[in-house]
Amino acid sequence: MNLFYRPFYKSDITQFLEQLKAARPEMAQGQLDGRALLWNKSVDRSAQSDFRAARVPQQPYVYQSHDQ
Repeated sequence: MNLFYRPFYKSDITQFLEQLKAARPEMAQGQLDGRALLWNKSVDRSAQSDFRAARVPQQPYVYQSHDQ
């Protein structure tokens, strides 16, 4: 038997989130909509390859000016 096994224990945060989701079931759809705004994007492969080709390599010491 596992010494730390607690099948009926729920933390305060878990209880809060379960109550919040029960009180506001529309919140799950709002989360998905917000995630779609930032992350679920289609990638333009040609633009991505152009960005990679135009990349300038970083200098070994970025704070050194080129005048020295």
